Amino acid sequence: MRCLKMFTAVVAVTTVVLVRPAAALPQFQKVFFTEYINDHGNAEFAEMVKTEVKCFICHQGKKKKKNRNPYGMQLSELLDKKKDKKDVDKISAALKKVGDMPSNPKDPNSETYAERIAAGKLPAADNLEDLKVEPKDSDEE
Repeated sequence: MRCLKMFTAVVAVTTVVLVRPAAALPQFQKVFFTEYINDHGNAEFAEMVKTEVKCFICHQGKKKKKNRNPYGMQLSELLDKKKDKKDVDKISAALKKVGDMPSNPKDPNSETYAERIAAGKLPAADNLEDLKVEPKDSDEE
C-alpha cells in the first residue's frame, strides 16, 4: 500500500512538473473558434483545429509559447494579453483585421488569412507539422 501511495505521489509531481500550461489565452481562442471554426463548413478541419492545432493557430514551435507564427505576430501587434483578454469586441475586431491581411506579406495578392481558414487551411502554414518546428531565430532553452 505504501508503495502505491509513493508511486501515486511521484506520478502526480511528475505530471505537474512536465505539463506546461497553455500560453494561449482561453478567451482569445474562444473568440477565434466563434469567428472562424464553430460554424466552419468543413467539420473535419474544424475538429482538427480544436483538438490538434489549438495553440499552433498563433504559436510556432513547442519550446517557447512566446514564439509566434506570422498570423500570431500580426494579432500580437493588435492585442495585449493582459489588457485585452476580456474584451471580446476588441479580440473580434483584431481577428477580423488580421483575417483581411494577405497571408504572404511579400505578395499583396496572396490569399488572406481569413480566406485560408475558410478554405480549410491553417492561417500561417500548410500543415500542422510546419507549425511545430522551432523558429530559426528561437534561442535554445
